[in-house]
Amino acid sequence: MIETKGLTKRFGGRTVVNDISFRCEPGTVTGFLGPNGAGKTTTLRMVCGLSEPDAGSATVLGGGYRELPNPGRRVGVLLDAAAQHAGRRGREALVVSAETMGVSPDRVDGLLELVDLDRAAAKRRVGQYSLGMRQRLGIANALIGDPEVLILDEPANGLDPEGMRWMRGLLRDFADRGGTVLLSSHLLREVEAVADRLLIIGNGRIVGEGSIEELLAGAGTLVRAADPEALERALAAAGLRSQREGEDGFLVEAEPRAVGAAALLGGVALSHLAPSGEAGLEQLFFQLTSDGAADGASAAEPTEVTK
Repeated sequence: MIETKGLTKRFGGRTVVNDISFRCEPGTVTGFLGPNGAGKTTTLRMVCGLSEPDAGSATVLGGGYRELPNPGRRVGVLLDAAAQHAGRRGREALVVSAETMGVSPDRVDGLLELVDLDRAAAKRRVGQYSLGMRQRLGIANALIGDPEVLILDEPANGLDPEGMRWMRGLLRDFADRGGTVLLSSHLLREVEAVADRLLIIGNGRIVGEGSIEELLAGAGTLVRAADPEALERALAAAGLRSQREGEDGFLVEAEPRAVGAAALLGGVALSHLAPSGEAGLEQLFFQLTSDGAADGASAAEPTEVTK
C-alpha cells in the first residue's frame, strides 16, 4: 500500500506539490495523470524518499521508503529510464542489481525474457539502447527483487503500440496477483486502459480522484447530428449547456433522455446519442487540468525531475 497525507513541496518560493493526500491499495493499478510540470514526478520522488517534503508525509507498506531495510526487495521503482549506467551491458546491469539486493542472479534471464530483451540485446551496452529498450530494462530492474509495490514514472515513453500493450498486460497481471501499482503518465488513453483508479493532478493539486465510472458520473452526454447547427439551437432552446465536440457533435451537461427530448422537440435527427464515455473523460481531464497545464509550465519542477 502507498499513502500520502498533505504532501507539499516548494522550489524557489513556488509550491510545486500542494497538500496531496491519496491511497493506493493492494491489487490495484492507480493511474497518476496530469500535464507536464503538474507535479507528478516530484510527488513520486517524495514517495520514494529522494526528495524531502516541506510538509506532510508519504509511506509505502506502512512506513517511510528509506526505513525499509532492503527497499528493492519490496518496492520496485522506475523514475527515469535514462538514468542507467550507459557502459554496462543489459544483462550485467540486472546481475549487479540482483547481487546488490541479495537476489539470486538466476532471476535475470527470466526477467530479460519477460521484458522481451533477447540475448543480443542483453549483450549490448545500455548506452546503445533505444528509449523503449531502456524502459524495458528499467522495468526488469524494478522487478528484480520480486517486490510487492511498483512505482513507475512515464514508463510508456519510447514504447511502440505493441510495447504499450505488453506493459498494460504486465501491470494488470502484477496487480491481479495482489501487487500495488502507482503509474504516472500524461497519456490519458494508456492509463485509462489499465488503471482501476485515477488520480488527476493539476497545478500541484489533486483535482480529481476515483474510478473512471465515478469521475464520469454526471459528466453528461455525447450527441451528434448531420445538422449540428440545428442541434445546437435545439439544445439552447431546451436550456441545456453544451460544448462542441468535433465537427458534428456536442458534449451536453444533461442525461441522454433530456438531450434526446430536446432534439425531438427541435426536429433534429440524431446520428449518435450516448453517455459521454471516453470523450467525456478526455474533456473532464482537460477541464480539471487546464489551469495546471498553464501554471505548471511557469512553475516547472527542477531540471532533474521535470516531467
